[in-house]
Amino acid sequence: MNELIFLVDEAPEGGFTARALGESIMTEADHLDGLHQQARDAVHCHFDEGKAPKIIRLHLAR
Repeated sequence: MNELIFLVDEAPEGGFTARALGESIMTEADHLDGLHQQARDAVHCHFDEGKAPKIIRLHLAR
């Protein structure tokens, strides 16, 4: 897998949540900039060394 896409939603209580398509990875943050970093960290924790996708995209749904 070279690419992983996260579907981003605005959380009702504020901030944002991101859910990976095709993988059981979910994360949240107060701001979009923080969400980018949280998604990267979650992906690196989820996959074994050297198996993480090279491209991580966030798709904001409004």
